[in-house]
Amino acid sequence: MTSTSTPSGLTRFNVLEEHAAYAALQEACASTAWARRLLDARPYVTAEDLYSTSDAAMAELTAVDLAEAMAGHPPIGRPKPGDPTSAREQRGMAGASEDLKSEMLDLNLAYQERFGHVFLICATGRTGEQMRDAVKERIGNSPEQEREIVRTELGKINRIRLARIVEEEA
Repeated sequence: MTSTSTPSGLTRFNVLEEHAAYAALQEACASTAWARRLLDARPYVTAEDLYSTSDAAMAELTAVDLAEAMAGHPPIGRPKPGDPTSAREQRGMAGASEDLKSEMLDLNLAYQERFGHVFLICATGRTGEQMRDAVKERIGNSPEQEREIVRTELGKINRIRLARIVEEEA
C-alpha cells in the first residue's frame, strides 16, 4: 500500500525557516553547496523527492565541496565526543578489540596521509572488521577513484541522515 501524503517530519522540514532548515541539513552533510541545493528545492512532497535531490546535488559537488563535506566526519573508530550521530553510525567499532582499534587508527593515519582526508565509509551496519578490510582495500586506489567512492559513500550517509529528518516525530 502506497501513501501519497507527505510524512510529518518532511512537512515540518518544508516549513522551517531557512536558517533552521539549513542547520538541519548541515547536521546531515557539511557541504554548503549540497545544503543550498536542497534548500532551494523545497518544498518536497515525498521523501524520495528529497533523496533524489540529495543524490543529484552530491553528483554535482566539486572536489572542494567534497572536502568540505568530509571535514564534517570524524575518523572511523573516533566518533566526535558528545555527537550521538557519529557514535550511532560507528557502532560497529564500539565493541572492537583494542588491537582492532589500534590497527584502525594506524590505517586511518596512513589513508589520511595518502589522500589528505579522513577515510570515509557508510559505517552504519558494518562491523569493525568490515571497515578495516575496506580501508585496506581502498588505500591502493588512485585519488580519482577514491574521490568517486567517497562521493558514493557520502550519498549513502546523507540518505540515512535525511531519513531521520523525514521520520522525525513532533
